[in-house]
Formats: sequence, structure tokens, C-alpha cells
Amino acid sequence: MTGKITKSDAEWRRQLTPEQYKIARKAGTERAFTGKYHDCKEAGTYVCVCCGAPLFPSDTKFDSGTGWPSYYQPVSPGAVEEREDISFLMRRVEVVCTKCDAHLGHVFPDGPEPTGLRYCINSASLDLKPKG
Repeated sequence: MTGKITKSDAEWRRQLTPEQYKIARKAGTERAFTGKYHDCKEAGTYVCVCCGAPLFPSDTKFDSGTGWPSYYQPVSPGAVEEREDISFLMRRVEVVCTKCDAHLGHVFPDGPEPTGLRYCINSASLDLKPKG
């Protein structure tokens, strides 16, 4: 993807709340069932809190029971990038925004059809743009 957004650490700190910065720029995780979108049913598109890039359509959101917003696919194949994550003595697949490298969450192979994937995403990394 062209047009990668890069900013200094100070610029990200000024733009984001402390929680958004910790999660999106430093790969933190919000506590389960505390994020503003974990139980949201509103129609629209979830976009990156850092750069506004479209990430997940609301019609791919499902209740995974994990306490984080979960989606079975992104808005387009190039919207997110997957990276190996071996932090906390676990092997997982991190999901980041392709446009600005914001940490979004992780993807797991235990989601519903049609993809079988569960993108487990932090609410603090997202903004919801309502449909219409």
C-alpha cells in the first residue's frame, strides 16, 4: 500500500488518548469486556483510530464471547497486515493497520464461516463510522 503514514512518538501521543496510545502504538491490550465496541451492534465501518483507514465492516462482526470485538474478515484483503508475535511466551498472529502500523489485536483460526478466522480487536484501536 502506498502512502504509509508515519509520525513521531510525540505526534502520536498528542493525537491519541493515553489508552489509545498504549494499545495502538505500543501493542497493549485492553481488559476483556471493557472496550466500547465489544457489545456494539450499530451498523457501519470500523476504522483505524490513528489514521482513519477502513478496517472492518460491521456485518462481519460476531459475538465470540471473548470480551473483545471480533470480526471474521477485514473490509478488504489489504486493510490489515499480519505479523508473527512471540510476546508473553506465546506464538500468535498480530494484526496491524496496513496504512499506519497501528496495533489492532490478533487473529485466530477459530472463527465462523465463511473464513474460519476470528480477528480479536481492541476497541481502543478503532472508531466506528456509522452507516449512512
